[in-house]
Amino acid sequence: METVPVPTADSAQVSVLAGFNVLLMGPAGTGKTHSIGTLVDSGMEVFYLGLEPGLESLLGYYTDRKQTIPGNLHWHTLKAPSASFAELIDSAEKINTLTLESIAKMQDPRRSKHNQFIELLKVLNNFKDDRTGKTFGGVDTWPAHYCLVVDGMTGLNRAAMSLVIGGKPVKSQSDWGIAQDQVEKILRQLCDNCTASLVVLAHVEREVDQVLGGVKLMVASLGKALAPKIPPMFSDVIMSVRSGTKWSWDTANSQVDLKTRNLPIQSDLPPNFGLIVDKWKTRGGVIPTNLSNTN
Repeated sequence: METVPVPTADSAQVSVLAGFNVLLMGPAGTGKTHSIGTLVDSGMEVFYLGLEPGLESLLGYYTDRKQTIPGNLHWHTLKAPSASFAELIDSAEKINTLTLESIAKMQDPRRSKHNQFIELLKVLNNFKDDRTGKTFGGVDTWPAHYCLVVDGMTGLNRAAMSLVIGGKPVKSQSDWGIAQDQVEKILRQLCDNCTASLVVLAHVEREVDQVLGGVKLMVASLGKALAPKIPPMFSDVIMSVRSGTKWSWDTANSQVDLKTRNLPIQSDLPPNFGLIVDKWKTRGGVIPTNLSNTN
């Protein structure tokens, strides 16, 4: 298995900024994954990590237009742990016959198979491209023009909870707390301790704003305590919107927990990561053109 070293550039072509961190959230079917094609088109070296079904939509950005998939797009998908129908029957029979107290005390003897979160960390420690079989080292060693795309938060939430409880049907308060802590740690590591750019795709849900009151659309996460902690980690939090057959981005909706550094505060923005990359470049971000290695 070939490991690809990080290409080096001369000092004039090294970014003085760390990469941008973008949380793109919205309901299903609003073009979040499809828009990653515009990130690839911007010239960034893009590494798509699929925790949910979405790769088909990203590749469709090119194949639907009969275009060749660019060499700067790499991907790795992780499958969620699956149970056989026999295992589902066994679980259902226990739920049907045992008391709630007994179910709450159950431990999943097959919990070790629920290891997607551990596999996720291994990929972040050494990203393997399913397309070529090459590895690219740890995300924490990448330069700013490398961009990790995590698709998405729902899969990350599910993997963290599965790590804690396996297939146990009842979740205790401590189970929720441990899983929330794992999600927060991995996001903070990616946002705060990595130079590379980051895009996280997420669904939304309605939550009570604990600071200002009222109900807002917030990133779908594990429980109400985690959701308000996530947007401050990112440079841009964008709402993906569909109106009829038109897709757009929104950074101005007061009913959604949003923020922006690289886009104007505006609704009906084009769903184009090139706008973010261009602004990042005006502030010191660089996509090198004279690399000593090419992938």
